[in-house]
Amino acid sequence: MALRIKNGEKILFIGDSITDCGRRDSSAPLGNGYVKLFNDLLIGREPEKSITIINKGIGGDNVVGLKNRWTDDVLRHRPDWLSIKIGINDLHSTFGNPAGVHPKVYAEAYEEILVRTRKALPKCRILLIQPFYISTETSPNTWRKQVQDLLPLYLNTVLRLHRKYGTRIVKTNAVYQHLLRFYDADTFCGEPVHPNPTGHLVIAEAVYAALSV
Repeated sequence: MALRIKNGEKILFIGDSITDCGRRDSSAPLGNGYVKLFNDLLIGREPEKSITIINKGIGGDNVVGLKNRWTDDVLRHRPDWLSIKIGINDLHSTFGNPAGVHPKVYAEAYEEILVRTRKALPKCRILLIQPFYISTETSPNTWRKQVQDLLPLYLNTVLRLHRKYGTRIVKTNAVYQHLLRFYDADTFCGEPVHPNPTGHLVIAEAVYAALSV
């Protein structure tokens, strides 16, 4: 399995804390999460390739935040490949907050950044990583169940945009839900949002596969 990314090309990852993972401080420049692990897989599997990897994740960010920094953090770098992972902070912001990033706002802002990218970088190949929530909670009236009930609205937006704009996609939540049939959630995550090293490896492997087809 070899990446479609060619020698000399550039890939930029952007998103929230799951992408950030310390890339702005002690773990600069790639962080210590799936972006770094993706780079490690590349070193081990395709050492003959020289690929530039840029991490522009910012902890706590949402799709509106991405939209507001899109020119500085994405377009000016002119990547050949772009990976976007955003959504769980958007979802969380809606609970009890009329000004939160509700599904309609999420969809509009997400599509706007894709339109801007297609216009400015028509040859850039794009990967959309769906948001996820690592939980199997089924008890009614619990926070985790409420999150899981709302999550499909955000997942479906990413799926629709993937189909409309002909991107690649990683269905991260589905990947984790499959794994949770065999392992406890703590195998991948101390709480449902932020993966541990094993959880990040799952994402890195899924990204590598999605960029190899």
